[in-house]
Amino acid sequence: MVWSPRALRALAMLLGALLLVVGYWWWQGRARPAVTLPDPLASASAPATAAPVGEVIVHVRGRVARPGVVTLPSGSRVIDAIEAAGGLRPGASSGDLNLARVLADGEQIAVGVRASHDSASAGPAPDATASGDAANPLIDLNAATAAELEALPGIGPVLAQRIVQWRIDNGRFTDVEVLGEVSGIGDALMAQLRPLVRV
Repeated sequence: MVWSPRALRALAMLLGALLLVVGYWWWQGRARPAVTLPDPLASASAPATAAPVGEVIVHVRGRVARPGVVTLPSGSRVIDAIEAAGGLRPGASSGDLNLARVLADGEQIAVGVRASHDSASAGPAPDATASGDAANPLIDLNAATAAELEALPGIGPVLAQRIVQWRIDNGRFTDVEVLGEVSGIGDALMAQLRPLVRV
C-alpha cells in the first residue's frame, strides 16, 4: 500500500497531537513536593500561652529615701529594691548587704543598719529602774511626747514632731536604728541618740 503525501501529513499531525496529550498527562500526574504554609492562628495564639512574669513584694527600711513596701518582678535583686525605695540617702552606705542577691518574696531588707548597732541597741535594760540609772532614764521612742523628745541633743521642735509623725504613719519603732528613717536624722545625730533612747 502506498501512502499519499496528504495521508502522511495527516498521520504525522495525528501522532503529534497524541504525543502532546500524553506529555501533558504525564506532566500533570508527576509527584510534586508538598509546601507547608505557616498557620496564622498558631502564631497568633503563641503569646497567650507564654508564662506570666511573677512578682515579689519586699519591705525596704533603713537608710533609703522612701522606706516601705515595694513590688518588683521575680528575679530582681537587692539593688533593685533599694532603687525602688528611692535609693540610698545622701552620705548613707548599704553596709554589708549583698546587692547582687536575688530577692525572696516577703523578706525585709535593712539598708545601712549594721549588726553591731542592732546588738548594742538591744543591750541596755528596757527601763531606768531595771538598769539602776534612775538619774538618766532612757527615752522610749514609742511613748515619748514631742516635748520629751526635744530634751534629746540635736532634737528641736521640728525633728520631735517628725518622730511623732513617723509613729503615726508607720507604727511602733521596732529598733533604735529605725530612728534613722526619720527625715533629718543623719549618721552623726544617730551616734549621739543611740545611748539615750530605747524602744
